[in-house]
Amino acid sequence: MKKRKQKREKQRKARRRPPSDSAVKALREHVVKLLDWQDAHLDFDTALRDFPASLRGAKPSGAAHTAWQLLEHLRICQCDILEFSCNPRHVSPEFPAGYWPPTTAAPDEAAWEKSVRAFRADLEALQTLIADPETDLFARIPHGRGQTILREALLVADHNAYHLGQFVLLRRLLGAWKDN
Repeated sequence: MKKRKQKREKQRKARRRPPSDSAVKALREHVVKLLDWQDAHLDFDTALRDFPASLRGAKPSGAAHTAWQLLEHLRICQCDILEFSCNPRHVSPEFPAGYWPPTTAAPDEAAWEKSVRAFRADLEALQTLIADPETDLFARIPHGRGQTILREALLVADHNAYHLGQFVLLRRLLGAWKDN
């Protein structure tokens, strides 16, 4: 009984040790890669590549959103999380209305392209933040309610992967997706 108790205490103490520099470096690399949807996830550019402009505002039966709504939702949410992570004065949009565009279709091609560029820029900024050794991935964000930079990055990866899956479903329903 005493040996088991000593073993549990040793394991408990081992769990309290801060991760090694090499472990944190590896974690940073994995999260940066996860944000870029390599390996098991569809990447942003593949999901949007050659999406017909005429279908970007279409919502077929069985679809919850249009392509424009999904793109803007992804952009708005990712931007909000990035800004929250870095800026104590950031004010998040009203939930849920502020996280969705007011229209089902982009006003024009320029608006679509601007949203795509903004999404990519914020994704790159988040990856840079995660890769920076000066960023403490585990520290609570001072102006948050217990969130950490690591938690926010994982939230972005999860949220984006979910909605990129919706993009593929939408494209299939619209007949605008070719399986590779």
